[in-house]
Amino acid sequence: MTQTPSTTAIARTGALRRREALALLSALAAPWPALAQTELTDLARIRANGMLKVAVYKDNAPFSDGPAADMKGLDVALAEGLARQMNLKLSLLPFDAGENMNDDLRNMVWRGHYLGYGPADVMLQVPADKFLAQGNPQVMIFAPYMRQSVILMHDTRKLADAAVPEDLKGLALAAERGAGAASVLMGYGGGLLRNQVSIFNSGIEAAQAAVDGKAVAAFVTRAQAEATLFRNPGAAAHFRISKINFNNGIADTGWPVGMAVKTANKELAQGLEAAMKSLRDSGEMLAIFKQNGLTLTAP
Repeated sequence: MTQTPSTTAIARTGALRRREALALLSALAAPWPALAQTELTDLARIRANGMLKVAVYKDNAPFSDGPAADMKGLDVALAEGLARQMNLKLSLLPFDAGENMNDDLRNMVWRGHYLGYGPADVMLQVPADKFLAQGNPQVMIFAPYMRQSVILMHDTRKLADAAVPEDLKGLALAAERGAGAASVLMGYGGGLLRNQVSIFNSGIEAAQAAVDGKAVAAFVTRAQAEATLFRNPGAAAHFRISKINFNNGIADTGWPVGMAVKTANKELAQGLEAAMKSLRDSGEMLAIFKQNGLTLTAP
């Protein structure tokens, strides 16, 4: 025979359930003020972890190159300096360049790669360009630390001077695969110089080809040219770096390069900017550039 609960028991059960429900509501409501009080800011979270994650490009000499466990270059040394100034350990996140800078910012700064790599706290070697910034509102680009520019590195024994592209006619030239400089060089004058251009996998390789006599001149970045001549001191005496204006796609004055963080991470940006200023004021920034054979240019 099935027993039927008494009216008193039902009343007690109802009272318990009401008390339990009220307790549950109280428990759910209570943590919100506590969370608000203990929530960490972006910089506090990084300091709590004790680690600064810095994204740098792979195969990007003279800025970041070599095996992941032993990368060398200006950006690597800069990342080490920034982490040290902020009393943090450094965790490098080397990555392969995407199709464009928008991909790189998405994968390494604000969202992370779909394969689960990243994002980093900060990414280096980011053009400080207003159009790039406007097209990527999820990131803040700030603290430019150098200026990139494209130059002609030429052997003065075979080409004493070069002022205009026509001066390059009939000469073996070198450029980097996929670089804007290669496109400008090969596209000038409807392809005037196209058949003279040899393409190499990197700007360093293109510059080295000129040093090795495989080309008279290389159209590369100043940093790539300087780093190559730094590694080949015997060649520096007969090579010259010249500016040559193609009036097509590349600014004569170059472009500033800085770093990027998530737009919301303003405190982190302030901390990094202060660290960068300390590196400049102490002379360490200049030393880093010299150690890599590069000229510290005003951004």
